[in-house]
Parts: sequence; C-alpha cells; structure tokens
Amino acid sequence: MVSATAKYVRLSPRKARQVVDLIRGKSVQDARAILMLTPRGAAPIVQKVLASAIANAENNNDMVADDLVVSAAYVNEGPTLKRFKPRAMGRATKIRKRTSHITVAVDERRES
Repeated sequence: MVSATAKYVRLSPRKARQVVDLIRGKSVQDARAILMLTPRGAAPIVQKVLASAIANAENNNDMVADDLVVSAAYVNEGPTLKRFKPRAMGRATKIRKRTSHITVAVDERRES
C-alpha cells in the first residue's frame, strides 16, 4: 500500500470527507473521473493527493498505474485557527478556520 498526504489544507474536514467518500474503493481511472466532475471545492485538492499517491506507487514501488485501486482514503482534522469577528454592542463572535490532513492510499488490485 502506497500513500500520499496533504497536511494543513485550509478546508473543513467535514467538507473534505464528503469528496473522499466518493472515491474510496474505486479504481484509479474511476476515481479520477469522479473527482474531475465533482463540483466541490475539495475535489481539486483530493485530485492532487490522488495523483501524488499514483506517482509514488509508479516511481518508488514499480507499480502499474492501470492496476491501482484506492484502498484507503480519509481526512483527519488539523489545527484550528481561531479568530474573532466584531459584532454589535461591543461583542465579539469566535470564528474557527478549520484545517485538514487528507490521505489517499493506493494498492494493486486483488484478483479473486
């Protein structure tokens, strides 16, 4: 199993998980097609991580890209940037700018 990770991505983990759930268990060709047609902000970022995992498999482990399948894909929560927004009557509201760690792992297709 070969993986790639994008850390500290300025994107909420909940939104990124919606995109990652679409490609888990799919072949690499299907995953690329799904990500290309998904109208979510996280799709291009996940697409880059997938491309990096495929490149790692080809260059470091001598695997063939056509035989790869997305074996694992998950999003962990990164550190949250805390900000304050001024509101009426001297109050302030807390704003949480969330970050994500996106990991995509690929493996060779199992023949059964």
